Amino acid sequence: MSQITLGEVSVGDELPELAIDVTPTTVVLGALATRDWRPMHHDKDFAQDRNGTKHVFINTPHNAAYFERYITDWTGPRGRLGKIQFRMSDSVFPGDEMVFHGKVEAVGTDDAGCGWVDLTIWLTVGDVVPTRCNARVAIPVSADDNPWKRKGDAWQPAPAN
Repeated sequence: MSQITLGEVSVGDELPELAIDVTPTTVVLGALATRDWRPMHHDKDFAQDRNGTKHVFINTPHNAAYFERYITDWTGPRGRLGKIQFRMSDSVFPGDEMVFHGKVEAVGTDDAGCGWVDLTIWLTVGDVVPTRCNARVAIPVSADDNPWKRKGDAWQPAPAN
């Protein structure tokens, strides 16, 4: 996995797309991993009969994990999330293909010299955008920098856009 540095990023850059096929197993494993025992995430009959949905669907923490993966796949191993905010407006079901898209909105450093990138990210399923996200991620300012080593006053995550 490669590591990007702040000098390689510019406002307006588009992140590479990430496509993920969703299966019933994908949904159930995400619910299990997040200890979400609510049946709409593992029992198709319950989801359809009680919730009126077409199938089980991805839960909120699982959705967050996919956004975090998308961001850190792009940044490389030294990318460190400072803040992430997302809003789900529709569900993601087995049989869907989730496609993640992202754009760089701001690039800069804070008073401690930490490099920051603000991102807008959206997830599409066909023509629908079920989730939108704003994130602020620290990335190295140089090859020898590591945001994960920043502590105390040297770590100042600010709100995402």
